Amino acid sequence: MVDISPGITGEAKDRVTGANTAQAYGSGQISVYATPAMIGLMENAALKSVEPLLDDGSSTVGMSVNIKHLAPTPIGMAVIAKTVLKEVDGRRLLFSVEAFDEKGKIGEGVHERFIINLNKFLSKLENK
Repeated sequence: MVDISPGITGEAKDRVTGANTAQAYGSGQISVYATPAMIGLMENAALKSVEPLLDDGSSTVGMSVNIKHLAPTPIGMAVIAKTVLKEVDGRRLLFSVEAFDEKGKIGEGVHERFIINLNKFLSKLENK
């Protein structure tokens, strides 16, 4: 494994459509960017930032999120999530996460991921 150390950054982009609104997710009644969609975008940015550095047969899984959704984003607007790896403790990775639309910051928080052995993880899954 290449050295995974604090400071690694990630980015993921999305556009608000009818499919990723609060109304579509069932998390609200308004057609604005859904909090679950924003969290997923943040997780994707974190995943993409470290994935190329992992050994073959390894991946990461999300373990926790502590997010504030600060502002609504309407259908049609672009959204970008940005992450910074803040802490590495063995297999535990802690990210600072932010999301922005075309007008400014819409979300912020922290996200924790763990490095896993994919075969071992899938084996546990099959045994459920």
